[in-house]
Amino acid sequence: MESFENEYKNPQVILFWKAPLRPYKKRGKLILRFYLAVAMLLSLIVFFFGDRILLIPIWALLFLFYVLTITPPAEVENKITRFGIETAGITLRWEALSHFYFRSRFGFDVLTIVSQAPYFYHAYLVVPNKEIKKNLLAILSEHLIYQEKPQQSLTDKMVDWFSKLIPDDQEEIPTAAGSSAAAPL
Repeated sequence: MESFENEYKNPQVILFWKAPLRPYKKRGKLILRFYLAVAMLLSLIVFFFGDRILLIPIWALLFLFYVLTITPPAEVENKITRFGIETAGITLRWEALSHFYFRSRFGFDVLTIVSQAPYFYHAYLVVPNKEIKKNLLAILSEHLIYQEKPQQSLTDKMVDWFSKLIPDDQEEIPTAAGSSAAAPL
């Protein structure tokens, strides 16, 4: 079946690439300890103020961070066609899309495509290299508005602020003298 796909090229596909579903950076034990420490601190504060039902979302978020930190994302196929964008089994038609912009996350360029009002659906596509990014910019600019500096909502600003608070991973590497030195991953 693969040879059939290689011989047959769909004339409607303008650009095709494979990339991870989301930006991913392998994290060490230090970041997991940080998540656990923050969850414990928040749990103690909530516990002593008597609102124990709030412990459930705190520990659910800890589990979510743990899963997203440990599990690498699947690789998906992304296609730009004459009719729109296909990614992860979802088709977004040009008529329903408004604008796009690029951001950097964990060393990856991430293409963000925003749909028109009233929903403002956001689709995030990882761009693996600069050549594909250049091609995407040229192709998408013909159909959508390109924003060099996108407007950030309050939620976006808060996420950026919180992400700056999370420490970088450092792992202990033994040296020849028997002491250990911290080095970034």
